[in-house]
Amino acid sequence: MSKKVKYLCFIIVASIFVIYVFVASRPIPVEMILTPQWFISLESDYSIAKPVDPSQNSALVPFKLGNRYGYVDVKGNFAINQVQRGYVSIVSDYWAEYDAIPESITVLNPANETVVTINDVHGYPMFLDKRIFLVNSARASLSALDDSGQIAWTHDFSSLITTIDAANGFVIAGLLHGAVEILDSKGQRIFSFEPGGSRLAVITGCAISKDATRVAIISGIDSQRFLLLERYGDTENVEYKTVYHQFLEDGTRQPVHVAFVDNDRRVAFERQGGLGLYDISARTSLKVPLAGRIIEIDKVGDENILFLLTAQSDNEKRLAAVRFPGELIFETPFNSSNFFLSRQGSRIYIGGNMTLASFELERR
Repeated sequence: MSKKVKYLCFIIVASIFVIYVFVASRPIPVEMILTPQWFISLESDYSIAKPVDPSQNSALVPFKLGNRYGYVDVKGNFAINQVQRGYVSIVSDYWAEYDAIPESITVLNPANETVVTINDVHGYPMFLDKRIFLVNSARASLSALDDSGQIAWTHDFSSLITTIDAANGFVIAGLLHGAVEILDSKGQRIFSFEPGGSRLAVITGCAISKDATRVAIISGIDSQRFLLLERYGDTENVEYKTVYHQFLEDGTRQPVHVAFVDNDRRVAFERQGGLGLYDISARTSLKVPLAGRIIEIDKVGDENILFLLTAQSDNEKRLAAVRFPGELIFETPFNSSNFFLSRQGSRIYIGGNMTLASFELERR
């Protein structure tokens, strides 16, 4: 073989190799892993070394697990860790423990400082959208409190409240008789809607987006429906219109989980036999089959992953992770009669029995 022919063959082989490298090869996929940060018993007494700055509440995670409740920081130190002796309401900004029929309620912050004391109480505290509300004992009336603990407004609903959410000054309430009402920051009803389409029209779940421009509703039993509504009009003439609806399975008579996740780009909701995911921009819905019933959703969905807990029995639980648009990437079983799940960005907090654990979501 001549040198010219050998050289030509070399050029052809080299060219094929280059084409293969740039066309046929594939990058090594990035894996998402959970790296353990700490495990801590609720029966221990670790405390934060310096007083908690109330302006830094976002770094503290509120928890309720078994007969304990309080706040824990990112390093596993407790700001508050108390035995529950009554009823407890706790969120990032406020907490309160109260009796079954309270005469007064003291609302505190994570630094254990009194925010307000509510006297002559006719209901139970509810903390939504960084505001303090009272739901009356019949669960058919909602009152908003001002900074001094006085009632700013009260709204009476036409039926028992089955589910409620709030954002950006708006409140959405689902009712037992199948209606949804939306209130503005003054407690005025600006929208009412009855989805219908089911033999039993109860509203079992609702959520409102951070800017209050969209609401998600799970309504009815036999059959159950998922609906997404978008806001139109100005502040004087607000209207929400249905932009998507889907019939689900027969559904459940219990309240269901529904939340805007992934920076309000998707809606995650509990449905019979699994998790429902609705992509708002694509206006498409899919189902991720899961064993057992969903008992908690992380309500964040950052890093393109949503974490949730499912229960197969009273003691058998599973931590699951779903990668968007809808791929179940792992399920991890654990045994516990109680449970806890929370998330702040890439940090995941999980609880079972008397133990809290923290994990960091990392890419490798």
